[in-house]
Amino acid sequence: MKYVFLLVLGCVGAAAGLMGAVIAYRWVHDMTQTPRILAGERIFSMPAGVVPRGGEAVIPREQRDAAAKVPNPLKASPESIAIGRARFGTFCTPCHGPEAKGGVSGPVATKFIPPPDLTNGDLQRQRTDGYWHSYIVVGGAVMPAYGEAVSSQEAWHIVNYLRSLRAGGAARTAAKP
Repeated sequence: MKYVFLLVLGCVGAAAGLMGAVIAYRWVHDMTQTPRILAGERIFSMPAGVVPRGGEAVIPREQRDAAAKVPNPLKASPESIAIGRARFGTFCTPCHGPEAKGGVSGPVATKFIPPPDLTNGDLQRQRTDGYWHSYIVVGGAVMPAYGEAVSSQEAWHIVNYLRSLRAGGAARTAAKP
């Protein structure tokens, strides 16, 4: 009976030691094995053809030409431009600067590739509203996607605000692809 007790005690001790070793190993190696997820990055791909609740279809970055043909459903009104200015101040100013002049006017832009001047007339003529909306929602070459932070409607408000910067007022000029 004494040997059975010692055998059971040894098995329990071995199991406890093994469990302790596993916990210690996981504790030490936890941060090296955790998947790295960047801010604004999706951790899973959305199924094809889905539409977000209360929104519209999100056209993937690879289909930028199709997204560029989508017309702006919001009329450029003073209210729309004001909402766009507020959202631009929150999400876009760190890189593009408070006046959307690009370069290194934003605090984040000093550490990365300088963003373009969004008030530039040539750039405004080259890009359609749908193109800019797509760039805001799904991101671009260097720009992160803001589709999870900004609704599609808010992105259209930002586009209206950007158009007002070139026009110098509430009037918006249509861009050609």
